[in-house]
Amino acid sequence: MSHLLRKGDGQPLRDAMQAAGLSGPKLAAATRLVDPAGKGVSAAAVGFITGRGQNAQARCRLRTAWLIAEALGQPLQSLFSMPAVSTVTVERSTPDAEEE
Repeated sequence: MSHLLRKGDGQPLRDAMQAAGLSGPKLAAATRLVDPAGKGVSAAAVGFITGRGQNAQARCRLRTAWLIAEALGQPLQSLFSMPAVSTVTVERSTPDAEEE
């Protein structure tokens, strides 16, 4: 499952919410309007993603990020970024043919 990282510890999200005049619960309601399935994002999830402090979540699912960006009328990439790709090159297992 693809996860995205919120940019700037969520500040761009909070700025976009303020510009749109949306609180957390109002943003959650707006995500239901743009969701083809009509489910949207819960107010609690919006709070975790846009929040600050210990309870804030830096990562969210691609679908969640997309719904929030759509509801705010912002490009996805202005609010979220992809996590860095791992560059680990160490082989983690031995193929059967090489076992002793």
